[in-house]
Parts: sequence; structure tokens; C-alpha cells
Amino acid sequence: MNKTAIIIPSRLDAQRFPNKPLKLINNKEMIMHVYDAAIKSRSGDVYVATPDQKIIDVVNQYKGKVIKTNGNHFTGTDRIYEVFEKTLKQEPKVIVNLQGDMPNIKPEAISTLVDYMSTDNCDISTLASDLKSPDELEDPNIVKVELKEKLSDNIFLRANDFFRLNTKSSENLYHHIGIYGFTNKALVRYVSLKRSKLEIERRLEQLRALENMMSIHVGYVKSPPLSVDTEEDLIEIKKLMENEKV
Repeated sequence: MNKTAIIIPSRLDAQRFPNKPLKLINNKEMIMHVYDAAIKSRSGDVYVATPDQKIIDVVNQYKGKVIKTNGNHFTGTDRIYEVFEKTLKQEPKVIVNLQGDMPNIKPEAISTLVDYMSTDNCDISTLASDLKSPDELEDPNIVKVELKEKLSDNIFLRANDFFRLNTKSSENLYHHIGIYGFTNKALVRYVSLKRSKLEIERRLEQLRALENMMSIHVGYVKSPPLSVDTEEDLIEIKKLMENEKV
């Protein structure tokens, strides 16, 4: 078994945009664009984790790896832990939680995160890019990460905070990207912790780690993948990916 497992948690009943994993972009389901990017990164074994038979059927159609999970998980991380524990028998050293709603994520972004995890410098790693406009800063659908220093290529810095609504005056705010690398020990510890106050208030599960003194390091990518949270986001990403002939 590969020392790294990339697990894509996916479900159909998301409150903001139901059934979005199966929305077509360039005649391919969104979840499969994410799956293909993970495969192209050549960074580890790739799995989709889902409670939904329709998603299972689609992944099987493309001959991908998919695992049926419990339908009652609170978070995507809880879902990937089920796969890590029950199917993978806690064998991988690095586990990547890759969000299934970023169809234009670059394989290089995934490999950058996995490569950093091999340095064993943190519990959890993630990625961020520049905020492009004041509108993005105020958009609650765009998660922001605060750092102490300016982020740049080829370095990872420790995260101070994550939030949706802009309440910060710091200059070092970035557009957070929904991918996380865990050491196996960090993942086991994370799921053993109770959901934290800020995690629930802000609807951001990474805050459970920060509130329990787990280290999250953030790396830089030049352009963020678009996270599809609404029908309008889907229209935008379709135009973008059709132009790129993905």
C-alpha cells in the first residue's frame, strides 16, 4: 500500500448546492475532475469516500476507487477517517483530505502539499493563494486564512486563524484552498477531539485543530482553484474549463 492516501469525501445532500458532485463540466462529472487531478499528481492512492450510491456508480463507471461510508458524519474529515481506519487499516503515513468541489485544482498543488508532509514539520498542512479583490475578502463563501508573515513560493508558514466573515485588519490574509494533509497520528488525534466552539460557530472544521494546539502549516499557490458552492460558481467554472479545454 502507498504511504500516502488521497481521499475525496463527497455527498449529494450538501445544503448550499445539492447534487453538485455529479454536475457535468465538459461532459464529465465534477467529482471525476477532482479524482483525475489527484491521479495525475502521482502522489498516492486515490479514493472517493461517499454514502451515496449514485456517486459510487459514477466512480465505478470510470474504474476509479470508491468506498461507501456511513451517511451520518458531521464533517468530511470524519468521513475520510472511516476509510483510513476501516478500509486502509491505518496504514498510510500521510492522509490527504481533498475537497470534491474544486474541479480545476492543479495536480501540482496536490503534489506540493504531499511533498511538504514528508518533511514531518507539522500536524496538518493546507494551501492558500492571494485574495484577488475586496469582494473576495468580504465573500463568506471564500474562507480566509491569517498568517503572521507574508506567504510566498516554496515555503509553508503556520496558520493563525481561519474565518469566513472579514473581521481582521492583518495584511497577511489569503484565500484558503480546501485541501488538507494529515500525518496519521494527527488524523487519529483530530477525530478523537470534540467539535470546538469556533468550529461550530464559523462552520470551519480546521478550527478544531487550532483550538487544540495542533499545528497547521500553509503553502502558497499562485492561483486558487474555484470552489463550486452555488449554481453561479458552476456556470463560471464551466466557462473557465471549457476555455482551457480541460
